[in-house]
Amino acid sequence: MTLGIELDREDDGRWLAEVPALAGVMCYGETRDDAVARVQALALRVIADRLEHGETEPSLLNVSFEAA
Repeated sequence: MTLGIELDREDDGRWLAEVPALAGVMCYGETRDDAVARVQALALRVIADRLEHGETEPSLLNVSFEAA
């Protein structure tokens, strides 16, 4: 599964990264790379939680990210 990351730069210079396929998975960062790293970490936590609670199939064990 490849999860897309959408990026946007705020007026104050911060970067916002979001994984639209996972509701609520969005993070701010001081730099683009910081925002991407934070949102990837959060997405992995959400997937791990879903696996742990049987809310998703174990077939998601192969995850990759693609920043737009």
